[in-house]
Amino acid sequence: MGNKKKNSSSNNHSCNNCNCNNKNNDKFLDIVPLPLILDKNPQDFTRKDLLKLIEVLGIKQLNFHYNGLDCKFKELKIPVNSLEYADLILAQGERIDGSSIFKGVIDTAKSDLYIVPIYRFAFLSPFEKDTLSFMCTFLDKTGTPTEASPDNVLLKAHQNFKKQTGMELNALGELEFYLLYDKESERFPNTTQQSYHQTTPYGKKGHIINHMMRIISSLTCAVKYAHAEVGFIPEVNSIYKEINGKAAEQYEIEFLTRPIYDMGMYLNLSKWIIRNVAHIYGESVTFTPKLQEGMAGTGLHVHLELKRNGKNVMVDPKTKALSKEAKQMIAGLCNNAKSLTAFGNTITSSYMRLVPHQEAPTRICWSEQNRSALIRVPLGWSDLKSANLADLVNVNEKISNKVNNKDKLNESTNSRQTIEIRSPDGSANINLLLAGITVAIREGIDDSYAEDVANKLHVVGNIFNNEELKNSLDTLPVNCVESAKELEKDRLVYEKDGIFPTKMIDYTIKKLKEEIDPTEDSKFKHASKEQQLETFSRILHKDFHK
Repeated sequence: MGNKKKNSSSNNHSCNNCNCNNKNNDKFLDIVPLPLILDKNPQDFTRKDLLKLIEVLGIKQLNFHYNGLDCKFKELKIPVNSLEYADLILAQGERIDGSSIFKGVIDTAKSDLYIVPIYRFAFLSPFEKDTLSFMCTFLDKTGTPTEASPDNVLLKAHQNFKKQTGMELNALGELEFYLLYDKESERFPNTTQQSYHQTTPYGKKGHIINHMMRIISSLTCAVKYAHAEVGFIPEVNSIYKEINGKAAEQYEIEFLTRPIYDMGMYLNLSKWIIRNVAHIYGESVTFTPKLQEGMAGTGLHVHLELKRNGKNVMVDPKTKALSKEAKQMIAGLCNNAKSLTAFGNTITSSYMRLVPHQEAPTRICWSEQNRSALIRVPLGWSDLKSANLADLVNVNEKISNKVNNKDKLNESTNSRQTIEIRSPDGSANINLLLAGITVAIREGIDDSYAEDVANKLHVVGNIFNNEELKNSLDTLPVNCVESAKELEKDRLVYEKDGIFPTKMIDYTIKKLKEEIDPTEDSKFKHASKEQQLETFSRILHKDFHK
């Protein structure tokens, strides 16, 4: 997975069956990306390449991975009995029980599916020796991608998008999470709500993040960076023993833009890696939207980029302002923002994150560089005379480029512009969320009034400092039941062209309606403070491992 790299090596990782300890954790970094070993781009991987890899590296096991409807990473372990057997499995896949994997969407009377490896998503397992792993998809008895699999919903959405618009939709995710650990020495104490980009010795777990980032980068070649986020909780209060009394540091791993289907695969894979690395270190990790009242919540922000013929079209080359297409994207996302929460904000605590003054949106609007808006337009190098900002702070570089006239960065000063939707959180069904986003953007591009809609919803400054402006803007749902109602209203948008199957929409609505918020019960309002705190703890932490 990722871009082709020069050189060649066949060294596997040195970790044996997840039994690493702190003395040899550095061996996790010994993972060689398959593009480096095979000396070719992932999209060019063939069965012949993989069989050769199995033979040369002495691969003893194949792991088939996928994400279930519960958003958990799953696997099927297959021994390499022989090269002939490996060849058969790579060519034909295996049979599985679809009604167990996609319970609620597939009927037991028609449950058999084929699980098939996608070669470009092959990787050497970082957790099991001599194991070649794959991200997989599912086909029905006729060899057709099954509608029950969320990755196939996303695949169909993106294929339809390309066909209808002639453009490619790229995405990058920001995976935020809390790492929890037993409180250590009081030396160099961290600061609550002020930990953005914090480093050691104030932050205590940067070495674990290094492992997470390097493994993910090795397997996907799509990591932009990692850093400490705002949140730090000195002591988590919980009714659950696993996390009660723990300290919690918030981190983020951000990706590079990739085709939106590929990004779905990378984000799901990365959540699994993050959990496994934390577990190996003996720590806990969570993507839950809200870990403690008054502390920074955990989002899953998604940046989006439109390309035509391989070129970013987010900025008008003449005006250097957002292009027509970018504004259409924004309008589509805003028009469908309420129902998108059905895929991106799926549990009760999701709506405890979507509150004012916590860098999370509550109103439907967009703005430049504004973290209180639903859609943010970040800096994109598009309004600069030179994309090479290093020239401004490195005099020798500027002189050298001027003399040699060989700096190609100036040829594509707008090539990194994106827009960011900030409502989703770690409870999201990632594939369905990205599929919903794709559908919403396509709707915006199809809408002749989209630019007008976008212009009306543009705001400047912090909307919470302007009561009149804030009250003029529509709001996001305030709980799962409201979100379910919005999806019911908009379901035809998502079902158009057969993108979302009816059963998938029904399943999503049913799950949302099952998420009851006990704080809305009259009994809660009359409960003691201690009882209320216990209720909050139950809500916030019941989906700790979502």
